[in-house]
Amino acid sequence: MALGEAGATVYAVGRTFRGGPPPVDGAPGTIEETAEQITSRGGIGLGVRADLTSVEQVSVIFERIRSEQGGLDVLVNAVWGGNERYGELVWDSPFWEQPIDAWQQTMVSGPYAYLLASREAARLMSAQGSGLIVHLTDGVMADGSRPYSGQIAWDLAHASIERMVLGMGIDLKPYGVTVVAIMPGFMRTERVSMYLPTAEMKHAAGFERSESPEYLGRAVAALAADANVIAKTGSLHFVADLAREYGFTDVDGSQPLRFSWNAEGP
Repeated sequence: MALGEAGATVYAVGRTFRGGPPPVDGAPGTIEETAEQITSRGGIGLGVRADLTSVEQVSVIFERIRSEQGGLDVLVNAVWGGNERYGELVWDSPFWEQPIDAWQQTMVSGPYAYLLASREAARLMSAQGSGLIVHLTDGVMADGSRPYSGQIAWDLAHASIERMVLGMGIDLKPYGVTVVAIMPGFMRTERVSMYLPTAEMKHAAGFERSESPEYLGRAVAALAADANVIAKTGSLHFVADLAREYGFTDVDGSQPLRFSWNAEGP
């Protein structure tokens, strides 16, 4: 939505399409609805049905982009299959008691999907000598530390994403391509709201200190508009810090601070 508001043509890629089966947990939304909202904001939204863990399907997406647009300015990797089975992940149990398929959920529909899309994007961007690749991550605290989450596969997945940013940033910098990780706060996504149906649950999770997903989107738009964004390549940046650097706000006009899970607030 935020990129559409900035006038971008956005390919919204996912597996949930209008008339098809919903996610396993019944979360709302389709790629077509997303594309329509992008267009309503002033951009051009294109819903693309694909499994981002498929080498062949990812290749087709980027060939379409090359054919239709001639190049690519921004790739935002924000996919993680563990979200739709979040309740099945075992937290705060020793790793040998955790289900082994959590690895498939979090590492394949996560860092592997990021890698597949980034490879294709890098080929387009390196040829044109410019571009921005953004990796969404999670689990970094307000002080910049990454404590163990209690779920080893989830933890490894997000740490891997940040390590990929470092390596990709080094490889792509000579070609004028920027690679960054972005750490948002606690976002009020449809799925988050669905899993926190009561006021008590919202309060326990710190919902009053949450932010809209568009706060993150505005961070991406600001980075894309920065002529010197390459100076940030290979590193992690908090949405809250970018908001203050670039001067954007959340949809309600506020500028939420870095989020912390402690009782004292961010």
